[in-house]
Amino acid sequence: MGIPKVSLAFILLAVMFGQRIQGSQQPACNLNDLTALKGFIKCLESDIGGWNWNSLNCCSWTGITCDNSSVLNERVVGLELGNKRLSGTICESLVGLEQLRILNLSHNSLDGEIPTKLFRFQNLEVLDLSNNYFVGSLPTIIHLPSVKYFDLSKNYFSSILTSEICKTSSNIQYLDLANNLFGETSTYLENCTSLQYVYLNGNGLSGTFPENLFRLQHLRILHLQENRFSGPLNYGIGNISNLVELDISSNGFDGSLPDVFGRLRKLESFSAGSNILSGLLPISLVNSPSILMIDLHNNSLDGPSLRSLDLARNKFTGGIPFHFKNLQALQFLSLSNTSINNISTALEILQDCKNLTILVLGLNFYHEQMPSNVNLQFRSLKALIIPFCYLRGSLPMWLRGCKMLQFLDLSWNSLGGSIPFWVGDFRYLIYLDLSNNSFSGEIPESLTGLDSLVNDTVQLKELSAGFPMEKSIEQGGPRLIYNNIWGLPATIDLSFNKLTGPIWISFGNLKKLHVLSLKGNKLSGTIPDSVSGMTNLEVLDLSCNKLSGEIPNSLVHLSFLSKFNVSYNELYGNIPSGGQFMTFPYSSFEGNEALCHGIIRPCQTKLIPPIVSPGKGMKIVDWNFGIGLTVGFGLTVAFCFKSGWVLCKG
Repeated sequence: MGIPKVSLAFILLAVMFGQRIQGSQQPACNLNDLTALKGFIKCLESDIGGWNWNSLNCCSWTGITCDNSSVLNERVVGLELGNKRLSGTICESLVGLEQLRILNLSHNSLDGEIPTKLFRFQNLEVLDLSNNYFVGSLPTIIHLPSVKYFDLSKNYFSSILTSEICKTSSNIQYLDLANNLFGETSTYLENCTSLQYVYLNGNGLSGTFPENLFRLQHLRILHLQENRFSGPLNYGIGNISNLVELDISSNGFDGSLPDVFGRLRKLESFSAGSNILSGLLPISLVNSPSILMIDLHNNSLDGPSLRSLDLARNKFTGGIPFHFKNLQALQFLSLSNTSINNISTALEILQDCKNLTILVLGLNFYHEQMPSNVNLQFRSLKALIIPFCYLRGSLPMWLRGCKMLQFLDLSWNSLGGSIPFWVGDFRYLIYLDLSNNSFSGEIPESLTGLDSLVNDTVQLKELSAGFPMEKSIEQGGPRLIYNNIWGLPATIDLSFNKLTGPIWISFGNLKKLHVLSLKGNKLSGTIPDSVSGMTNLEVLDLSCNKLSGEIPNSLVHLSFLSKFNVSYNELYGNIPSGGQFMTFPYSSFEGNEALCHGIIRPCQTKLIPPIVSPGKGMKIVDWNFGIGLTVGFGLTVAFCFKSGWVLCKG
């Protein structure tokens, strides 16, 4: 039975109506938004890839974000077309996007003036038109009550914002107007109390430091470089207490730096290079606990009263600032553990500090080459401390010119070659630490003639001030802190190298030496009896070498000896008894199989290997041996005859 025509027509109508309803429920742009986008594209000289005008759903187009709070007629809330190679101008029709929250047209080739109405979006939170070719003046009235991010940098705008922007757009947190053509004008930002980031650099702005910025208590980043600001710096800078980064370089600021850095407790980076600043560096700047980077190059700053500068355990980047050469009165400088590099340039700069007495550069310059520039001069240097750097190379010749040197620490590097003889020429040297390197060859005998450790007539001038530092190696890694270096005992530490040869008899001349460590080398021969001449010796460590012979009994007379170690050598015989030897533990002697002493290892009667003097052969047959042989032979013959072993009994 066929379907009636009326019924068939009704079904077709129902299907068509259902399809129409279904099509109407598909997402589509609000008509006003679609019209605004069509007007926007008309002013462009290039197409936008991914925009399909055959589709009513503009929310699927490239760079467009819609509010999905409603199913039908979604509103455009984001237009992000940064770096799309767009050219042309901006049509005023774009203001039809009434619900717009993000407008990003940065890094394109757009030009012309921006329509005034574009600065009156009620809901706009992000406006980024940077890196284009926009021209003209900014509107006198900008009404963006919701904007937080405002970037018009790298364009050709000719007038800066007026005070009205902070009255109508007070929520701005990020303001970037850098690299425009504002010229000689003033800034009005005191009412933008939410500002955290301000970039006004590269605009030719003039006048004094903008005092209205002193009220911005939340400001973290302030860039004013490459302008024409002039005059002295105001102490009001200290009111911007949350500053983390301040750049005022390449201006005309003059006078001295205000001593306000103690109030800027969060400041990490300060750049004021290429100004006309002069006078002393403020103490609050050089002793700031927070600053990680200082750039004061190309000024006339000096520090005639600055004698001590401790910047250790900060995190600088790059090399030592060039302006350090202006610190002519500087005596104490510590830059240890600051991540600086280029030791060659660092020393070339610091040699201009003619009064430099203590220089601490440890825990930097990792695996760099020790500079060999013979022209380096540090004539006033008394303490050079560069450990834990793993520097390559050898002891440089320029070091020989440091005639006043008293304290030299180059431990924990990768220096090699032989220790040069001229190390013994330092008249005032009382502390030498070359441990944990790769030095080879013999210990230079000249080292045993150091005047300051031999003669009581050498008078050392201790300085009235110094760094509170101590040196230690902790489980977490090396730590360089010296506790008053002039209070450390007189020391020669050559441990853990590749040194060979003997311990010189002349070591006994070092009567004023307190610590001698030759541990972990390949030294051979005997321990000289003359070692007992080092009457002030407190520590003697000769362990882990190839020493032989007996321990001299004369060492019991070293009444100050508190630590003694000869373990893991090839020593034999009795361990001396008496004196400080009664207090040394068994570990001081272990690893010497032929050593014996009391209850530790009881001595047994046995033949002691004869000691052969160097250069003399051992005599096996002498007159004592002949007499014994003759007597023994006679007794043997008589015994044989008497027993009948030779002649039978008749």
